[in-house]
Amino acid sequence: MAHSEVKISAETRAEMERIKRGTVDLLPEGELAQKLERSRKNKQPLVIKAGFDPTAPDLHLGHAVLLRKLRLFQELGHRVQFLIGDFTALIGDPSGRSATRPRLTRKEVEANAKTYADQVFRILDRKKTEIVFNSAWCENLRFEDVLGLTARYTVAQLLERDDFQKRYRQGESISLIEFMYPLIQGYDSVAMKSDVELGGSDQKFNLLVGRELQKAYDQEQQVILTVPLLVGLDGERKMSKSYGNYVALTDTPFSAFAKIMSISDELMWSYYEILTEVPLAEIEKRRAEPFEAKKLLATEIVEALNGSGAGTEARMAWEREKSGGGRETLVLPPDCPEHVVQASGAIPLTRLLVEAGLEKSASAVRRLIEGGAIKLGEDLVVVDDRDFALEFPGEYALKIGKKRYLKLRS
Repeated sequence: MAHSEVKISAETRAEMERIKRGTVDLLPEGELAQKLERSRKNKQPLVIKAGFDPTAPDLHLGHAVLLRKLRLFQELGHRVQFLIGDFTALIGDPSGRSATRPRLTRKEVEANAKTYADQVFRILDRKKTEIVFNSAWCENLRFEDVLGLTARYTVAQLLERDDFQKRYRQGESISLIEFMYPLIQGYDSVAMKSDVELGGSDQKFNLLVGRELQKAYDQEQQVILTVPLLVGLDGERKMSKSYGNYVALTDTPFSAFAKIMSISDELMWSYYEILTEVPLAEIEKRRAEPFEAKKLLATEIVEALNGSGAGTEARMAWEREKSGGGRETLVLPPDCPEHVVQASGAIPLTRLLVEAGLEKSASAVRRLIEGGAIKLGEDLVVVDDRDFALEFPGEYALKIGKKRYLKLRS
């Protein structure tokens, strides 16, 4: 469905520069500029699509790269549809796989999908986000609809995919259901009538299938935008929970800050480009003092995930812990309250502080943990795990904030 070309305004050119920062592919770039200009002229927001298959329960900074780009489109006034691929997750995305991916159960997919919906609003604007599930249309497809879908794409086209090519040449099996995955993901774009689809650079093939299927269904084709796969804390492999080199979106501010401080100076600059909007000129200035630059980076990322003030508090807690000979040690006051624990086994700290009367709710305790305000033992080790538990029978001493203390014993 063709549109006549319109002249690109200075405002749209400026938006394009913000959108292009930290991207791998923008295809076709000219079409996006045209879409943005028409949107501005007609006061009609674009439909921006990004799909996430809930194959694991936790999102991390690697996902944040894409989420931040979605947030940018929201700030520019467009309609973001966050697609949870609860149907496609039952198939398993073959991208980058050398063997067929094990299929998840519906119960696993539903549990993971719930955590995704909870986590994305650390970055996305809740009021400007539509969460949709592709089971809404995929489960209603009749068999003849599926056959009609397969008729619009050829086996030769599917075998152009790099990972399929490699497996085919090496005699590795490729199931028909894996061939269906890019078709179904592409059909999502048809069902959603998306103007722009975002994904990781490993999703380029799938995104292009969506573009071609829209053409086959007589729709205006979506522009595709891919972002780089974030290198993990080890500086070698992509960020992944399975590699243990990740910063989870749900990490406490202190934990996230400490993890970011562990990355190499070289890796830090790519994090600056794709995880912040710090102007490139300012990034160049910060190269003169890399240690301070890393603290500023960690502060900005923690603030973006946890709100104003969280990054500064995490930095202060981290600097206190890393400071030299003047390390703080625990000195209990004479009137320190004591709480006798009746139960045994691992008991969550949230429960203990509520039972001891120091806080009114578990959520209040979690906020203290997030701010690095709870310290344990003589060495005042900062508690940075929301689900931290103490083992009983046992005896423990805690400092909460600047002036509160607690003894726990069984």
